[in-house]
Amino acid sequence: MTSASAQQTSTDTTTPAGGTQPPVAEARPVARTHHGHTFTDDFDWLRDKESDEVIAHLEAENAYTASVTADQEPLRLAIFGEIKAHTVETDLSVPSRKDGWWYFVRTEEGQQYATHCRVQATDTGDRLADWTPPVIEPGVPVAGEQVILDGNAEAEGQPFFSLGGIAVSRDGHLMAYAVDHAGDERFTLRIRDLRTGTDLADEIPNVSYGLVFDATGTRVFYTVPDDSWRPYRILAHTLGAPVEQDQLLFQEDDPGMWSGFGLSADRTELLVSVGNSEIAETLALDLPDSPDEPLGELRMLVSRDLGLLHDVDPVTLDTAGGQDSTGRYYVIVHNKDFSSEDEEHGPTPAPNNMVSLAARDTVTDPRFWRTVVGHSDTTKVDGAAVTTTHLALAVRRETTPRTLVMPLAGLGAEGQAAPVEPDFGEELYSCELGAAPFDSPFLRLGYSSWVTPTQVLDYEVDGGKLHLRRQVEVPGYDPDQYLVERWWAPADSAAGDAHKAAIPLTVIRRQDTEWDGSNPCVVYGYGSYEMSMDPGFTAARLSLLDRGVVYVVAHVRGGGELGRSWYDHGKKLHKKNSFTDFVDATRFVAQSGWVDPDRIAAMGGSAGGLLMGGVLNLAPELYRACVAQVPFVDALTSILDPDLPLSALEWEEWGNPITDPEVYRYMQEYTPYENVRAVDYPAIAAVTSLNDTRVLYVEPAKWVQQLRRTTTSDQATPLTEGGAPIVLKTEMDGGHGGASGRYRAWEDRAWDYAFLLTALGATELRA
Repeated sequence: MTSASAQQTSTDTTTPAGGTQPPVAEARPVARTHHGHTFTDDFDWLRDKESDEVIAHLEAENAYTASVTADQEPLRLAIFGEIKAHTVETDLSVPSRKDGWWYFVRTEEGQQYATHCRVQATDTGDRLADWTPPVIEPGVPVAGEQVILDGNAEAEGQPFFSLGGIAVSRDGHLMAYAVDHAGDERFTLRIRDLRTGTDLADEIPNVSYGLVFDATGTRVFYTVPDDSWRPYRILAHTLGAPVEQDQLLFQEDDPGMWSGFGLSADRTELLVSVGNSEIAETLALDLPDSPDEPLGELRMLVSRDLGLLHDVDPVTLDTAGGQDSTGRYYVIVHNKDFSSEDEEHGPTPAPNNMVSLAARDTVTDPRFWRTVVGHSDTTKVDGAAVTTTHLALAVRRETTPRTLVMPLAGLGAEGQAAPVEPDFGEELYSCELGAAPFDSPFLRLGYSSWVTPTQVLDYEVDGGKLHLRRQVEVPGYDPDQYLVERWWAPADSAAGDAHKAAIPLTVIRRQDTEWDGSNPCVVYGYGSYEMSMDPGFTAARLSLLDRGVVYVVAHVRGGGELGRSWYDHGKKLHKKNSFTDFVDATRFVAQSGWVDPDRIAAMGGSAGGLLMGGVLNLAPELYRACVAQVPFVDALTSILDPDLPLSALEWEEWGNPITDPEVYRYMQEYTPYENVRAVDYPAIAAVTSLNDTRVLYVEPAKWVQQLRRTTTSDQATPLTEGGAPIVLKTEMDGGHGGASGRYRAWEDRAWDYAFLLTALGATELRA
């Protein structure tokens, strides 16, 4: 069977930059054969980003997009102004204490990037007072304040700026930081002496995210990615030594496994984690107290041979399980129950995770683990953190993230205390654990909802009292003007799937929106990697709501909103459920009486861009317009090439089409690029970045070409007159998140929203 792309006739010309006709890429067929199926790709040559011809094509696409959307510029400027007006531009974060310093971030009006600062802390012996952050005013310097990194200075003269991590040595003298100036998420690690403000000679290129100092401040740990951008090596660099002498601590050669590390809460162990979305392994390294003492060997904590997904947090307990002794233990969040294991069936699945406690000398054998929190069908445990006195659990219940707290005293014993949850008044909210400083009497929480701007709270673990440290100010915003509701849409289209369920929808609108079937609507979705679209406030969304848009988040399968099973039934050979869920959600909204069925738009990014492509192929008639941000629309081609960035890691999400013909067939049936049909597609804006290493720019570039030559819709008529142009906008200096800098990010969001609002005929603000 040959795909539609091979049956089309292509012209061999490319419209010059600035033309009013869309650029037409020359068809240069390349055949790809797997499992007896041949697909002919006419546009694979666009993959060569070093080619002057390819760059010229992308620039021509940008010129065409600018021409087609030129009339949207006033609306873009208006939306940018609204975002700016709702943002306190000169602001700061709540200080967080580490060792003898309070660290915080300032933003200044007119500056693209944040400035990282600190002030010295004091110790009085009163733990509550010593861990209460100082009150710092926006724009007002504090006596003794030090600037440790000014993002604006670091970005000067560079096309892009992003930090891959910052770490400060325990004595506060040195700072390790990693910078990306291209957008490809390959960072250069440097060391700065904070006493002088100068960088040391140490410089390590091509590192990945994450870096920490050891307790002595003489070693820095970091990760290195392979050619496919998979972090696979963990090394230790000794300050002042040649990089070539850096000690390799760990190397993971399985291309389907990702590596990373972190410090234990008390900073005495380095934890190395390896895994993917289905299996994990954790090893530990005891860190020496002296720089003269060499690093030892990694020791196994939880082997991949157990087939577990898990997280591990070391903790020292005075008593555990009723034993009167002090010892080293590990809190383990895991997805199999070994307490009910039998020889025939093995451990009982615990897909929503449970929490166990293991002693250091028996941690490798789960038969000796003690249950702290058992498995629940309604509550999923996402992670844990420990302090000197308490255990905090990040959980998800009724689709929303929450935080539970329990004392370490008696943990794992029969009479252990029950978890306690901070109480809030809203139904749909996020209460996320921001930080759990080891010696602090507080847990730092972030609270937000769809209509409540973020609050930074300190939760007093011994008394249960909440201390409001900061409420994000949103000028000109009145939360009483907006309403949030939870709707449930039936999943009617999942033919043959036994896991049929109602799809949770979050519906946000202005209070004055009338139930008259005339309102425009934007439906947003993601639905992959067990990532949940959690309640959270954003000022940019007000520009949609204030123009009468009913904003809907479709929490489709493939996300994690309803626990592990919700994710499992939206991945691999169940992936089509994500697409049909979104379509069913749209139809449900269209029939609700709240929105005009002819004025619905869709939006999603990355894997949510794959969702957009799949949905448009299934039911293009439901949508007036779509914005697909960095869309993963040529998924099968990418997953078939293990040398492409992260492809091998993706086999755990989509399946391996290289070895499995059923996976190949299934992916071939839904991958958007290969399933474009000769039907009327809506107006489409594909937004991408040249240096994106996660979703290559070539995917939307090819998709746009295939859409244009196949669609039967009117591409020539302007968007304002009901036309359906298909455009590609490429950020030539950006990465997966687009251009860097907050003002550039606002411009990008204004561009996306202006495209949708213009298509929906909803450009005017409501009174």
